[in-house]
Amino acid sequence: MSETSDTQAGGDAIQTVSLSFFRFAPGFDRVWAFTQMGAARWAMSRLPGLGFWKLCGSGTGEGFTPRPNWGVYAILATWPDLEAAERQTAEAPVFRRYHDHAEEAMTVFLSTTSVRGRWSGREPFQVTEAARPGPVAALTRATIRPTRARAFWGAGPDISDVIGADPNVRFKIGIGEVPWLRQVTFSIWPDTSAMARFARGDGPHGRAIRAVREGDWFSEELYARFRVRSVRGTWEGRNPVADLEIAA
Repeated sequence: MSETSDTQAGGDAIQTVSLSFFRFAPGFDRVWAFTQMGAARWAMSRLPGLGFWKLCGSGTGEGFTPRPNWGVYAILATWPDLEAAERQTAEAPVFRRYHDHAEEAMTVFLSTTSVRGRWSGREPFQVTEAARPGPVAALTRATIRPTRARAFWGAGPDISDVIGADPNVRFKIGIGEVPWLRQVTFSIWPDTSAMARFARGDGPHGRAIRAVREGDWFSEELYARFRVRSVRGTWEGRNPVADLEIAA
């Protein structure tokens, strides 16, 4: 499902964030995907309309763990509007190559409702609207201080297990630019209430947040919340928001 209008009052385009996930079968396609972490940078940097972007690998588990998953990779990008995001992630040669090699792919199209912090020294996401009913997504990105990496990853598996056990989470994954040190968690929830209950509880996630503040684990961090605008493709054979109403 996608929207037909993508302008604010006054005619300004609304930034759209795309997050594309690709699953690769063992063998040649996984080797190809690994090489694209370097090889795809030239093609990505020349895409018309592309703003901020990152190529990411992934971790195993329900949320994030220090063990790499060599079969799953992701591309995060920002675009001037939804139409550009949908077109380029489907038709641009670099994205087409990923689709041709992948055995499964899904792209989530998002608009930012809140954000704080920086990513690689930049503020990549523009807040374009207030939160509203419908599916939402959360993204957390951090650069872990090398001296605190062991403490961070000691808490990570507990959080991963809790995310996976939460009956409300529709999709969850841990991705990253640099193994063990530059990490991203991304999850999709049916609504803001379900997401808030998990984030603010007194379980491993809440304890980890307190530990971050008390132990100065991160040298850079960013927290963002999004409205899910549309999803194209499937993950593990399903669209995670297919049964939810997405407001136009």
